[in-house]
Amino acid sequence: MILKTLRYSRSQGWSEPMPALDGPQTLVILFGASSYCDDNTPIRELRSHFREAILVGCSSAGEVFGDDVLDDTLVVAVARFEHTSLRLSTCAIDAVGGAGECGTRIGGELDATDLRGVLVLSDGLQVNGTELVGGLTKSLGPRIPITGGLAADGSRFERTWVVAGSPEPTSGIVAAIGFYGDAVRFGHGSRGGWDTFGPERVITRSEGNVLYELDGRPALALYKEYLGERAAGLPATGLLFPLAIRARFDDQNSVVRTILAVDEAKQSMTFAGDVSEGWIARLMKANFERLIDGAAAAATHARREDENALTTLAIAVSCVGRRLVLGERTEEEVEVTLEALPTATSMVGFYSYGEISPHADGTCDLHNQTMTLTTIQEIER
Repeated sequence: MILKTLRYSRSQGWSEPMPALDGPQTLVILFGASSYCDDNTPIRELRSHFREAILVGCSSAGEVFGDDVLDDTLVVAVARFEHTSLRLSTCAIDAVGGAGECGTRIGGELDATDLRGVLVLSDGLQVNGTELVGGLTKSLGPRIPITGGLAADGSRFERTWVVAGSPEPTSGIVAAIGFYGDAVRFGHGSRGGWDTFGPERVITRSEGNVLYELDGRPALALYKEYLGERAAGLPATGLLFPLAIRARFDDQNSVVRTILAVDEAKQSMTFAGDVSEGWIARLMKANFERLIDGAAAAATHARREDENALTTLAIAVSCVGRRLVLGERTEEEVEVTLEALPTATSMVGFYSYGEISPHADGTCDLHNQTMTLTTIQEIER
């Protein structure tokens, strides 16, 4: 695998000339500010230069480039594989009746005996991430690692986009890339680092990813009691206090859910993934050192050092809530992540509205408030 990274800013243009790596076995992946849907000139330049390559990307709440966190830029990784085949599948969420059907369709299109991993980028506002991952897993089964994330729009929650083949940023779609062959190596890791606090409460009324009641009380009113003055800034301030949910009181595994929207009239909150009735919910708050340690642990879990792999592409997907909490310390989680990866690693990524990764036990799920790493290598033959 030959790998190059570059970035674009409106003030300085491209950081370096685009490499001569075009071809059907080339992946061009980009992450950028949501405003690039208003002027997609640099994305069109990429498509013009890489005519045969698979071009994918999405909007962000901050772009990761090496150990830097940037704003209002495009960051790009160009990877040309020698012995690995690539396949792109896309789906419009509304066109097939929802995120679950989208995931099932994409999984069916990508499934093959030599499939080794799937990277997914999805619209971040019009999707139920739990249903999307469920549909993918339904088609692909537990043997295929599925990673990726949901596009973001800073703390505005107004518009997100995905690029899939065409250079036109588009809302309401999902794009997935399948990696095929015995030479490709797919690593993954996902960790949080938040502390739980307050009582555990039962989700007594919900529909999919919309939460109406906790312990029989209106969910939004109860949530505002904890936020106090911060409640005026919802939904953005809700990122500072996500929910940890688990199926039973004695369940050791939990997933984190973060808010996408609130409805004052219905006193409800919409999350990036399902909040199932009967599940147990508990509030979480930030622990700065544990957040940073969690990022390093995610990288350690994703690290693969096949001795014949000369280059590693790392794709970092971290939650916008982590960035809001960490503030000026945000770059620390990116720095420790890169330090924990192999020396010959190039990393790009984005701050997201949801992260997709397997648990430690191998089952894939939607996560929130995590640092999620995907590492891709190709061994020499």
